[in-house]
Amino acid sequence: MTVKRLYETMYIMRPDLPDLEADAAIAKYQDFLVKQEAEEITTQHRGRRRLAYDIKGHREGIYIQVNYLATPTTIESLEKSMRLADDVIRYMTIKLDPETVDDENAEEIPDAEALVVEVPIPSPAAPVLPSQLPVAAAPAAEAPVAPAPPVVVAPTPVAPAPPDASASAE
Repeated sequence: MTVKRLYETMYIMRPDLPDLEADAAIAKYQDFLVKQEAEEITTQHRGRRRLAYDIKGHREGIYIQVNYLATPTTIESLEKSMRLADDVIRYMTIKLDPETVDDENAEEIPDAEALVVEVPIPSPAAPVLPSQLPVAAAPAAEAPVAPAPPVVVAPTPVAPAPPDASASAE
């Protein structure tokens, strides 16, 4: 017997599908997973979104996410049916890691409340005197700064105006 693992398949359908056809396609892939004995099937309709780049001439797509428990042979069959279908323009399946903690490892995890340390807070009635504040180190004496040298701006030479062509014709 093959072990069932947790998978997530995200597929993008053509944006020109009417809502009824899109819902029929979603139901078709859900029924396919049920026939392949997949378990815990959850489907999320992510809606119509703009694609980052053209896929098969489409600028938008209908995004669908399906999470389920299945065998690897189920994934191969599902992806083959999506590859041959005209309604799906892109798909990707990833294997998810189950987020479980073994009972043996549960003892190694420290209790969060055991790490809490209480810090006494002074009452607001007791004023803090300047003598109770920590003494900061005196700032080091700053070295004298030499004055900056004066900036000399040279005048920009002005080019003589070109002779006027109309004045020479007279």
